[in-house]
Amino acid sequence: MIAPTPVRSPDAAGGSVLAFRDVGYRYGSRAALSNVSFEVTAARVTLLLGPNGAGKTTLFSLACRLLALQAGDINLLGTSIARSGPEALTPLGIVFQQSTLDLDLSVRQNLRYFAALHGLAQSEADRRMAVELERIGMAGRQGEQVRALNGGHRRRLEIARALLTEPSLLLLDEPTVGLDQPTRRALVAYLHQLARERGLALLWATHLFDEAEPGDTIVVLAKGSVRMAGRCEEVISATGTVSLEQAFAKLTGEFDGATG
Repeated sequence: MIAPTPVRSPDAAGGSVLAFRDVGYRYGSRAALSNVSFEVTAARVTLLLGPNGAGKTTLFSLACRLLALQAGDINLLGTSIARSGPEALTPLGIVFQQSTLDLDLSVRQNLRYFAALHGLAQSEADRRMAVELERIGMAGRQGEQVRALNGGHRRRLEIARALLTEPSLLLLDEPTVGLDQPTRRALVAYLHQLARERGLALLWATHLFDEAEPGDTIVVLAKGSVRMAGRCEEVISATGTVSLEQAFAKLTGEFDGATG
């Protein structure tokens, strides 16, 4: 097994937005995470890759405070989320794998409801909504019922909704699951564009290796520990392989085409 690579410091792409420091978590006697450390930087996509049971879901749950941290620390823009109140999560936007849109409400109603929950005045919410819907090519569809949208438009709408609060970080849990190939490719390109143009930090869990682009940060998680973290091309080179898929298989000792 290849030895883990030390986590790199933030580079020219941007400073550290989210930092995991020696994070550990146990479910009873079973260790789900052990000494997990890596950083997510601004204006960059960080892809979290790991086989089933690697600990990705636990890591995301800790970052969202759905689980209480047991060991180590998680810092969001320099603030410990474990030692701070709920306001520490204000810079965070989340897109879950399972859709959380209300299918019986319109596009406008879904976005306004979300904005109201976050304390945005309707005038400001509508201004931001107009910007985000224009960005995803849905400016003329505010009155449409979400149920009438296809899977790609629903997913883009969820991303637009998460951006209403103007977060510094987006957590994306398998955002392309269930999409056809052309829609998936378009969404992957859009998410990378968001990172570059808006300086967003993206932490993106996926099992699809072709969603990585050169320059992305790759974090390989297996059996609760980080096996390697670095630029996509660095991970491939360090493992002596020719593709991210081969590098992943070599680092984890297994590959079954799925993650968890």
